[in-house]
Amino acid sequence: MDIAIPQNPRTKTIRRLLLAAFALLLVTAISYALSRLRPAAPSVDGASLFSDTVKRGDMLRAVHGTGTLVPEEIQWIPALNTARVSKIVLHPGAIVKPDSIILELSNPELERDTLDAEYQLKAAEAQYQSVKAQMGSDILNQKAAAAAVRSEYEQAKIQHAVDEKLVAQQIGAEVTAQLSKVKADQLEIRAQIEEARSKNAEETAEAKIAAEKSHVDQQRALYNLRRSQLDALHVRAGLNGVLQLVPVEVGQSVMPGVNLARVADPKRLKAEIKIAETQANELTLGMKSTVDTRNGTETGKVSRIDPSVQNGTVTVDVSFDGPLPNGARPDLSVDGTIEIENMKNILYVGRPAFGQPETTVGLFKLNEDGSEATRTSVKLGRFSVSSVEVRQGLREGDRVILSDTSAWSNYERIRLK
Repeated sequence: MDIAIPQNPRTKTIRRLLLAAFALLLVTAISYALSRLRPAAPSVDGASLFSDTVKRGDMLRAVHGTGTLVPEEIQWIPALNTARVSKIVLHPGAIVKPDSIILELSNPELERDTLDAEYQLKAAEAQYQSVKAQMGSDILNQKAAAAAVRSEYEQAKIQHAVDEKLVAQQIGAEVTAQLSKVKADQLEIRAQIEEARSKNAEETAEAKIAAEKSHVDQQRALYNLRRSQLDALHVRAGLNGVLQLVPVEVGQSVMPGVNLARVADPKRLKAEIKIAETQANELTLGMKSTVDTRNGTETGKVSRIDPSVQNGTVTVDVSFDGPLPNGARPDLSVDGTIEIENMKNILYVGRPAFGQPETTVGLFKLNEDGSEATRTSVKLGRFSVSSVEVRQGLREGDRVILSDTSAWSNYERIRLK
């Protein structure tokens, strides 16, 4: 027979409270332990990631951009006068020489003005010859008159000398000698006047002839201008090259200054490379450059840097050191690399998918067997096309992931499979 043992209610309550406190402490300890555990590292396909090894040595700094080949010499041929396009002789793509005619223009008024200028020139030349002949004749007549007076003066001097001798010998009259002296003096004055007239006639003739010659030169210049304008209606290439563009049509009226054709020399090409404005601040003229023309790689030098920025890029012209391959032609797309400096004995690694020069970024560094990668703070230095200087955070031989790892930005490590 079982005998019931009396239980103390107070003891039972204490026991329950102790069990509840123990359970609460146990749950708290488990929660704290779980909170201290690191989150499980995500698994990533290692074959989809690009990695590189940190190296020490020389790193060539360079900037890269895309662009096109353009002719070094481009000639736009403008219209010199108002005209109408009557004929297109050559079309784009044609090989031209300096005297090759590209277009035929027409301007009846210019043809009439040229003919009028020609007739005015001929009239001015005839007038010039007439004045020149007339002045020559007048000068000769004046010189003849001066010579006649001079002859009379010489005769009067001789007569006066004879009269003076006769008076000395008391044969002639003194009044006769005086009269001959007056006549000689008058003729001397007349001779001087006629000589002055001759000199004045020569100067006058020179002035009139010079005026007529100036008029002839003026008419000739006008005629040459009209003639050159008329000749310009035959639009010529002006250089050896290829006709690239004819932006007019037959029957179209053109005004002075309108571009009629574009000619370029396809053998003399340069590369216009677009460099990001953030990378162009260190570029200078003469820097060595390499251009990939898709048919080969050619070397050259920076010949011009555009001072303005367009669409976030700076245009840099690269002139080539030698001839280009046969496949090179205007407007061909190319890739250009411009060398800035050769950095000696530095730590460097491949350029990551993110980050800017002189900044600190987080890169995943692989462990020795490559099964896991841990986020590491890395201070980057100067950038190049495919490499970047490592200032802090990595050592020679370390392997880091260069691919975009923003998808795992909340994790400190990843597992590679």
